[in-house]
Amino acid sequence: MSQKNETLLLLLTLLITAGLLGGGFLWFTNRSSVELTGRRINATNQSAQSTSETFGSVQGVPSGLISYGGSTTWVPIRKDVDSAIQRTWPKFQLRYTNPSKGAPNSETGIRMLLENQLDFAQSSVPIPNKYYQQAQQRGISLKEIAVAIDALAVVVNPSLNIPGLTVEQVDKIYEGKIINWNQVGGPNLKIKPYSKAQQKADSHIEFTATTTEALRGVARNPGGIFYASAPLLVTQCNVKPLPLGRNANQLVSPYKEPLVPLSECPAKRNQLNIDAFKSGQYPNTRRLFVIVKQNGQLDEQAGEAYAKLLLTAQGQKLIAKAGFVRIR
Repeated sequence: MSQKNETLLLLLTLLITAGLLGGGFLWFTNRSSVELTGRRINATNQSAQSTSETFGSVQGVPSGLISYGGSTTWVPIRKDVDSAIQRTWPKFQLRYTNPSKGAPNSETGIRMLLENQLDFAQSSVPIPNKYYQQAQQRGISLKEIAVAIDALAVVVNPSLNIPGLTVEQVDKIYEGKIINWNQVGGPNLKIKPYSKAQQKADSHIEFTATTTEALRGVARNPGGIFYASAPLLVTQCNVKPLPLGRNANQLVSPYKEPLVPLSECPAKRNQLNIDAFKSGQYPNTRRLFVIVKQNGQLDEQAGEAYAKLLLTAQGQKLIAKAGFVRIR
């Protein structure tokens, strides 16, 4: 194992120990980069299965009421892409299902899939090992199919005067090692991190159930900071997206420069820096997955069909329109 991979895995272990599994920025960074080679190849091969151009040319789309759920990162896709699928395949009745308690997210969706509450799940992280193990105990297999690339953006209060942050600095903010903006070139102001999480950990982080709640908190608190999927954050009017970098001399904006002033929004909004996401110049991207339960039943057929639809030329075009990077 290389020294780089050993370091990444060590950092991941430390964060899990600290109880930041649900909310740590570094956890998301590592989940998007530290994957077993076999799993990455598997997802790539799966994404190559579909060669169809349009939704109508996809074979094996089942009829029936199809329940799905999971990551809120997928909201723009559910809005723009799923509605177009429904127009082509009206009998493929997609129904988004919220959890009976708690907030929807990737892990909740995978858990609901295992508990037979969903036919397939939408995830912004690879399947955690514990769910592979739970699936095996139930005599089934889970498969992740990559369909798009997303970027994580960081936003702060519009009044905060700071040029940007490195990924390491954001890590340390959420670990509680950086607690004042003057430690990263900003004003003498206490930092208030916001995060969506499954379990509460450190008191310096304010955990929220939804992205909307977190954005309201950042807009209200001059020292606030929050991270989430770039398509959900960059176009917002009440917060300011920050450039990120692997080091302080190479900051890359998640938006197309120049930054749109708050006074001009919503008549004019920031646009996503898709080229930087696609090229890898932007330092924090991840893949989006359809999670399929391989049980030989309608669940599997529905999940496979949904992934094939998203991987068509038509689906990839709509995914790009929704603010994500196409993988085909």
